[in-house]
Amino acid sequence: MTEETRWIDCMARIRASQDREAFGELFSHFGPRVKAFLMKSGSNMTMAEECTQDVMVTLWRKAHMFDPSRASVSTWIFTIARNRRIDLIRKERRPEPDELTWGPEPEPEQADALGLQQESAQLRDALATLPEKQRTLIQQAYFGDLTHSEIAANTGLPLGTIKSRIRLALERLRHAMK
Repeated sequence: MTEETRWIDCMARIRASQDREAFGELFSHFGPRVKAFLMKSGSNMTMAEECTQDVMVTLWRKAHMFDPSRASVSTWIFTIARNRRIDLIRKERRPEPDELTWGPEPEPEQADALGLQQESAQLRDALATLPEKQRTLIQQAYFGDLTHSEIAANTGLPLGTIKSRIRLALERLRHAMK
């Protein structure tokens, strides 16, 4: 029995009957390798260990998703590891939300309020100068909170056209707001 056949057999046993012995074999073989891979990829020891644990838990829970015709066991495991590492890096870099304040907001300074009014008027004027097709799309995307795909579905226009018109409109608005 080749090594790959052995790993496929372990995955099948985990999928079929949650075989702890098969999981132990995979864990003892791949655990240290995944940790080393993560550390070589720039993770510190703690992150590598946590990520390795997550990868192996994912292997246990999602063994039914493994398809030996699509990838080898090692490729599947290391892909999970790479994706989990990316997720952890993104989570670390995600800014913490500002502390929520309770009660009424303090009144803005008069100069700030005047500046905001002037900016709003400038934006309103800039929007009015856009071609109708672009203005409508900007209003749907930013004031109507619609995604580009939703706008395409509503208007019947191709998604690429929607994106191009919005991009051009934003360039014009950026130029007008300078």
